[in-house]
Amino acid sequence: MAIEQIKMPQLGESVTEGTINQWLVSVGDKVSKYDPLAEVTTDKVNSEVPSSFDGVIKELIAQEGETYEVGAVILTIETEGGGSAAPEAPAALAAEAPATPAASTPAPAAAAPVAKTDNGGARYSPAVLKLSQEHGIDLSQVTGTGAGGRITRKDLNALIESGNIPKAGAAPVAPVQETAPAAAAAPAPQAAAPKAAAATNVPVVPGDIEIPVSGVRKAIAANMLKSKHEAPHAWTMIEVDVTNLMSFRNSLKADFKKKEGFNLTPFAFFVKAVAQALKEFPMINSMWAGDKIVQKKDINLSIAVATEDALYVPVIKNADEKTIKGIAREIGELAGKVRSGKLSGADMSGGTFTVNNTGSFGSIQSNGIINHPQAAILQVESIVKRAVVMDNGMIAVRDMVNLCMSLDHRVLDGLVCGNFLKRVKEILENTSKENTSVY
Repeated sequence: MAIEQIKMPQLGESVTEGTINQWLVSVGDKVSKYDPLAEVTTDKVNSEVPSSFDGVIKELIAQEGETYEVGAVILTIETEGGGSAAPEAPAALAAEAPATPAASTPAPAAAAPVAKTDNGGARYSPAVLKLSQEHGIDLSQVTGTGAGGRITRKDLNALIESGNIPKAGAAPVAPVQETAPAAAAAPAPQAAAPKAAAATNVPVVPGDIEIPVSGVRKAIAANMLKSKHEAPHAWTMIEVDVTNLMSFRNSLKADFKKKEGFNLTPFAFFVKAVAQALKEFPMINSMWAGDKIVQKKDINLSIAVATEDALYVPVIKNADEKTIKGIAREIGELAGKVRSGKLSGADMSGGTFTVNNTGSFGSIQSNGIINHPQAAILQVESIVKRAVVMDNGMIAVRDMVNLCMSLDHRVLDGLVCGNFLKRVKEILENTSKENTSVY
């Protein structure tokens, strides 16, 4: 028999850590290659970690609700082949995991107080052990709310806040539940905990509703905070007349939907225009890398798709090589994956510039936060009918839209961004039945 390791995968180009949301297996389970082992949450996506081997689950090293760096060992599998593994092999393998605060190896069961779990084990994360020691908590007297009865940091924090700290010889104590049990399925990433702790002193009075912050929301918050702290944001806006574009699109949409089976949205025209302009202004398609600026060859456009409690940014790869029809199809497919929970890490990786359809909410002007480590984000606002003074002095009702652009001033300056927006405006205002094909 041989012992194989499963490590925290990199679920995205800029992802450096992930949170174990839920184990899908237990110690002793037989698994086949590609079987899902765990659900993992990152700042970009929720995904399943598949098995790389056929074998039996030997040890679950990572704890639910804890955050681990990419490459950290999260579990071990016993496979056929090789010599017999010594009884201490799982612990020895765990000790080889990267020594980071978020992914430290849990103490061996013999060294930890006994805890009740479904598999009879007694494993506590380093954070739980440290917290229990600091506050004199007898872990054997705590009833855990994690999978299999595991004790989590949230359990201990609830006890500490309530003042009901169990001592040796006392009756078992269940942590105070501030929210419905379902909320425990979305723990917050450990990396964001210090920021959350600094903002917890909020008075709560009768009638207030306390909403638990999900792991996805915590990860989004951490990434947005990083972007605002690191990138000096600047902002600019341009007004575009899309009367001819809307007339062209409206003349096609019914037949297009009947023929192709999906919608021809105005957003597809905007994405295509941005992709074309990025080819002409490649500096916009860049990223800050500390001692250098990386100008990306591929034009991969991230598009923001919102759910009720989170925002995802799937990527349209090589958007400059696609037709308006192809872009419309991909927008629909990616949005469908987000809302059905089937978005993969591959769908989220490789983005070089973000286009956000804020107009879908009725917004007419907004200031977006850059999708780190990209250098800019473009907000497409709501298309509204307005009275406009034309070049000949006449007043006409036109379809107008604002394009709002946030830029990283370390990478981009106003001149190049102004010329880029001017080119996007030119492309959109010249989109018509005579000048444009969707195929």
